[in-house]
Amino acid sequence: MTELVFLLEERSAQALLESLLPRVLPPGLPFRLIPFEGKQDLEKQLTRRIRGYANPRARFIVLRDQDSAPDCKAVKQRLLALCDLADRRPDCLVRIACRELETMYLADLAAVDKALGTDKLARQQGGRKFRSPDLLESPSQELRRLTAHRYEKVAGSRAIGLHLNLDNGRSPSFHHLVSGIRHMAAACLEGP
Repeated sequence: MTELVFLLEERSAQALLESLLPRVLPPGLPFRLIPFEGKQDLEKQLTRRIRGYANPRARFIVLRDQDSAPDCKAVKQRLLALCDLADRRPDCLVRIACRELETMYLADLAAVDKALGTDKLARQQGGRKFRSPDLLESPSQELRRLTAHRYEKVAGSRAIGLHLNLDNGRSPSFHHLVSGIRHMAAACLEGP
């Protein structure tokens, strides 16, 4: 049986996808979320985990933050090279959250309002900083400040994922993540 396997940098990405995927994937498509203990752990184990995965019909989506790396394209190429080593690259998709996962939340402040019980953040969406949040240096710090420290990485990611607008284009990394998941899901349904 075909399944989608998500290889994730950390548990907050797992929490986000637990609440987001039921709204993105077609009903009945099996998926598995495998979080790692940070980007070094993900990169160290990626090739081995893909190569050793028991289901030969699995398709893989790798999600990692850009963090302080100067070029997200270079990070993506490095991860694709690790997928190549597993001889499964056609079955692998890599997505980078430019700079951090929280960028995707700052692109949809209405979702943050709903998830965290705030009520005035959405009004700030038109401000320069939140029109293109992928350009922010430290989105997680910005989100904590903006929410008066209500945001907590794992619980906040799970709550916000329930409300994110799937068609929101303010964060290109979120748009690419959602469209990539949809593309891989369609490929799963088409068969081997």
